[in-house]
Amino acid sequence: MKNDQKKDKYSAVWVSYSSISDYLKCPRAYYLKNIWRNPQTGHKVQIINPQLALGQAVHEVVESLSLLPVDKRLTDSLFEKFERAWKKISGNAGGFSNQATEEAFKNRGLSMLKRIVANPGPIAKLAVKIKEEIPHFWLSEEDGIILCGKIDWLEYLAESDSVHVIDFKTSKSTENPNSLQLPIYQLLVTYCQKRKLAKASYWYLEFSDICEEKTLSDINLSQEQVLKIAKQIKVARQLQRFVCKSQNGCSACLPLEKVFRGEAKLVGVNDFKQDTFVIPDHQFREGEESEIL
Repeated sequence: MKNDQKKDKYSAVWVSYSSISDYLKCPRAYYLKNIWRNPQTGHKVQIINPQLALGQAVHEVVESLSLLPVDKRLTDSLFEKFERAWKKISGNAGGFSNQATEEAFKNRGLSMLKRIVANPGPIAKLAVKIKEEIPHFWLSEEDGIILCGKIDWLEYLAESDSVHVIDFKTSKSTENPNSLQLPIYQLLVTYCQKRKLAKASYWYLEFSDICEEKTLSDINLSQEQVLKIAKQIKVARQLQRFVCKSQNGCSACLPLEKVFRGEAKLVGVNDFKQDTFVIPDHQFREGEESEIL
């Protein structure tokens, strides 16, 4: 399966781990995050919270390292880079309701970077960087579906001329074993670069010094599984039918409904040109998290 330049990518349905996750949680939430746009600006929207803000800042630092040669990755202070990244999400911009909460999350981020400096692991080894800004390929040309997504890190394994895909986690909890994240990354790595995928891991920066390797599914099974959901999304888009499974709304769509009704506070625009909002009087609870891809 290869990219076909003759195909119209602009009329295709693009799916990613993030958008598929949104749809599986709630079709209405998928619509509000991936299709609907703020009528005031024409931008898509995002609700920011402390955990998401923390993830953005840490991932910004890590992503900057992937652009550097091995011998230069740790020469500049990661903490100075983090301070610059944190300024973008400080205060309301990161959904922090008070200074104490912000300091607690910021200290968690600093601890994660200290862990990387003390135990660089793959950071101190050769890496592969996919040239496309957003890696993508035709998941199904017949159905007009493209799979896309960013991968945190591709460690280069010289002895086998292969790659090790690594996703950095900033949550206190572990990934759901049924998550489609690694199967989707497996497909992206296979079809968007030439080297064989040897293994895949999560690195839980909150509590682990090393990567946790996970068993990969058969790639044909992964492709079948992802395509099945992508087809459901395409049908929903064609029918314009995005209904929450709960009669009274759910935790995924209800906060976004407040944005939709104009009951949320606009606090900024992120690097993806999304308008970011906070929900007034909403008390953030650990576990209300979004993934950075």
